[in-house]
Amino acid sequence: MEKAEHRSVTIIIPTLNEGKNIARVIRELKHLGFSNLLVIDGNSNDETVKIAEELGVTVIRQNGKGKGEALRQAFGYNGLNGNLVVIMDADGSMNPKEVFSFVKALEYGADLVKGSRFMPGGNSEDMTLIRRIGNSLFVLLTNLMCSTNYTDLCYGFAAFKRDAIERLYPYLQSKNFEIEAEIFIKAKKIGLKIVEVPSIELRRVYGKSNLRAYKDGFRILKVILHEAFRGIN
Repeated sequence: MEKAEHRSVTIIIPTLNEGKNIARVIRELKHLGFSNLLVIDGNSNDETVKIAEELGVTVIRQNGKGKGEALRQAFGYNGLNGNLVVIMDADGSMNPKEVFSFVKALEYGADLVKGSRFMPGGNSEDMTLIRRIGNSLFVLLTNLMCSTNYTDLCYGFAAFKRDAIERLYPYLQSKNFEIEAEIFIKAKKIGLKIVEVPSIELRRVYGKSNLRAYKDGFRILKVILHEAFRGIN
């Protein structure tokens, strides 16, 4: 991808107290030529917002709480630029260089590209046993009940064509980490062309994840079961 084409890509980065990580992520993305960065901050009480703004990144303050609320607000943001949109975490666990493979898959015709840690070429250096077991069960259940063919479900590294977001956005309701499962299940329901690409999840650089395995796991299960027995609405 030529640097001139990077202007067509907007990268959304949800944050919550990622002051020790966000500068590194922003600098790496800018070094790769991605300048359209949008931080959606969930009312951090550290210097996340200050650091992002000092690095020239647009920051919008989240109205509610939770990753789902953050992504829904970002998807509906009037200042969202670019024909292609990537979402990635702020903790350093997602390699900015992998953005190129996501964008390439969009350019080859996908509407939504989702990263997979469990297809050939993918891996996770930061997944506990309970999360690995839970994700595997959720993938199996989703494939059986929602007519999908995924190898990963609970991973928020993804890319979209702008019109795919516009089609998907009105149907999204989740407030927390279950948003990822909802996005991928509803994307299938509305007929988006979905492609998985391998991704290697790195260890978080600083701090601890805001994900709570049992509580968020229950929410993910609830979304899967809910979507399995209802139409798109």
